[in-house]
Amino acid sequence: MEKINLRAVFEKSGRAVFISHLDLLRTMQRAIKRSKIPVWYSQGFNPHIYLNFPLALSLGVIGRTEFMDFAVTEQCDNEKLVEMLNKSMPEGLKILSVDKPVFENKEIGYAEYSIDFKSSISPKKMLSSLEEMMSMEKIEIDKRSKSKGTVKIDIKPHLNILSTEILPDELRVVIRLPAGLALNINSNVFVDTFSDVSKITFTHICAERTKILCINGQIFK
Repeated sequence: MEKINLRAVFEKSGRAVFISHLDLLRTMQRAIKRSKIPVWYSQGFNPHIYLNFPLALSLGVIGRTEFMDFAVTEQCDNEKLVEMLNKSMPEGLKILSVDKPVFENKEIGYAEYSIDFKSSISPKKMLSSLEEMMSMEKIEIDKRSKSKGTVKIDIKPHLNILSTEILPDELRVVIRLPAGLALNINSNVFVDTFSDVSKITFTHICAERTKILCINGQIFK
C-alpha cells in the first residue's frame, strides 16, 4: 500500500485550547475518520491512523501555526484535503494548509510566543518588573531530569525577548524560547518564572504560540 507523508498546519484556539495533547490526538483521529480522506493506517495487529505532532502545545495556549504529520494512501489535491478535513473539525480547530514535510522534527529549535499579561498594577510597572528580572545575573528554575531527578538550571541565556508593548491595560511580551530536543522551555515556564520572581499576581494571561522555528532560524514547515 502506498504511503504519502503529509504535514498539516492547523490553528488551535477558542475552547480547543483546553484540549490536552492526548485528547487532541484522539480528536484529530476521529475528525480524520469522519472526513473520509484516504488516510494511511499503521500495520500490525492493531491498525490505527498514523498521526504525529512535531511539537506539543501546552494546555491553555493558543496555537496559530501548529503542525500535524499524517499520511494518505493515494495522491490527493492538497486544497481538497483541507476542505474535507475542516468539514469534520470541531470548534476551535482549523486546518490552514496541507503539504509535504520540508524539515524533520529533530530540526526544531525554537518557538515564538506573544503573551498578554493583565494585573491590578499598571502595564508600565509590570514592564519595569520584567526588566528587573532580565537584569538578574541568573534566573534559575527547577527542572526534572530522568537521570538526575530535579536539577536547577539557569534559563536566562535562553529567554530572548523580541519586543514588549504597553497596551491600555495589558503588557504584551513577544518572546523566543528554545523548543528543541536538547532543551525545551514552554511559555508556561516563562510565565510562572515571571510571576514568582516579580511577586505579581496576574489577573489574566493570554498566550499564543505564533511560530515554530528550526535550529538555523528558518520557519519550520
